[in-house]
Amino acid sequence: MLWRRTRARAGARARRATERAADYVDGRLPLYDGGGGLLRKAFPDHWSFLLGEIALYSFVVLLLTGVWLTLFFHPSMTEVVYHGSYTPLNGVRMSAAYESTLDISFDVRGGLLLRQLHHWAALVFLAAIGLHLLRVFFTGAFRRPREVNWLIGVTLFLLALAEGFAGYSLPDDLLSGTGLRIAQGIMLSIPLVGTYVSMFAFGGEFPGEELIPRLYSLHILLIPGLLLALVTVHLILVFHLKHTQWAGRGRTQRNAVGKPMFPRFTAASGGLFFMVFGVLTLLSGVAQINPIWAYGPYRADIVSTGSQPDWYVGFLEGSLRLVPPWETTVAGHTVMWNVLLPAVVLPGILFMVLYAYPFVERRVTGARAERHLCDRPRDHPVRTGLGVAALSCYAVLLAAGGNDIIADTFAISVNALTWVFRIAFLALPPLAFMVTRRVCGALQEADQKRLTEGEETGEVRQTLAGGFEGSHEPVDEERRYVLRGYGYRVEEEREPSAGELER
Repeated sequence: MLWRRTRARAGARARRATERAADYVDGRLPLYDGGGGLLRKAFPDHWSFLLGEIALYSFVVLLLTGVWLTLFFHPSMTEVVYHGSYTPLNGVRMSAAYESTLDISFDVRGGLLLRQLHHWAALVFLAAIGLHLLRVFFTGAFRRPREVNWLIGVTLFLLALAEGFAGYSLPDDLLSGTGLRIAQGIMLSIPLVGTYVSMFAFGGEFPGEELIPRLYSLHILLIPGLLLALVTVHLILVFHLKHTQWAGRGRTQRNAVGKPMFPRFTAASGGLFFMVFGVLTLLSGVAQINPIWAYGPYRADIVSTGSQPDWYVGFLEGSLRLVPPWETTVAGHTVMWNVLLPAVVLPGILFMVLYAYPFVERRVTGARAERHLCDRPRDHPVRTGLGVAALSCYAVLLAAGGNDIIADTFAISVNALTWVFRIAFLALPPLAFMVTRRVCGALQEADQKRLTEGEETGEVRQTLAGGFEGSHEPVDEERRYVLRGYGYRVEEEREPSAGELER
């Protein structure tokens, strides 16, 4: 009894303290009345919405580990002779950047764990952004009024790619140096100004003395600042606009059903943060990544065998390997199509399409109403087909980036494999588009049949005529609401009236 009374008094004191704290905050910050009920804002509860949160929390891990690594890394290309804990490289000449990375890995307590945690967080960050963009695309969450947030998301993905490449290049090991050599070739392929761009970036002839310090400034200051600013704007727009949600009973274009921000969403999201941090830390402890000591310091006369970039630029590597050696000489100047097309033109077209797609779809379809309910991909076969076609194209390029490894592993001709990838790059996307459209149509027909005939129960009865037939039961109301496509066919086809908006 005494223990129960003590616990009850402690609970009462905690409630009173919480109420006083809430009153204190509410009187000084616009969290309830002035802020439109910020702490009671509803967040839909569906696993697909966690992809953006995983990207955000990976970014937080990147910031924390990146600040720690800056205390020990020396962004200098000054040549030094290594005398450290890793004896196989003792007496070897290398840059100060590479030496400091070795010191972080072997001489700083916890250094290798934090360096690998930073690298793993970068990979997960880019993967989460990419999957989040795919979720937004396939569900139509980029449509009015979220076009600006889509543009911000694509820009975040582009900046994350640049940030990842800059960080990947900083250790100045043989693998990253090979990547920088490829980057210099891409710069040189740009007509008219390519030489000037290369000289500016490297501070002279390759490899120069200025690239690592410049990449370091971009990696720890400029690009993270832009990322942080855009993430902030992105989150503000998410709060300002209603969160998208999946169709269901009680969910319309004019409400949001889900967990209140405080305390349920805050608790769940906080738990997700610690899960992301824990999984990344576990990976950093048991899964080795980027062992720079095995590659050695960068030398311009050596290329690492079987070199592969991080996955997010693997498609660029694959595109470079697929284009034949096409060159054109114009007025004494050589245009290297085999580098310009895959490494400059293709990525440029890719991001131009991503930026323009919401506006192109709105113009083609004429759908101008606000959209707050997520589309099922099957209900938009053309958009879904285009997305699957683009993913198949990306998969071909990513696989082509490792054509030498695949050929060596399976003992096949690398030239034959390259031709297979070239044909697949041209033939697979249209095939994927057509198949996806047919599959979406078949799923729609199956949904309509399920609505009219009901769900199969698995029971089979024999008829009086001696045949057999399956039994069905009516679809429940929640499922019927989704299958009928409420919120798209009913809610979206018209603009809400002024009276409805006021209600």
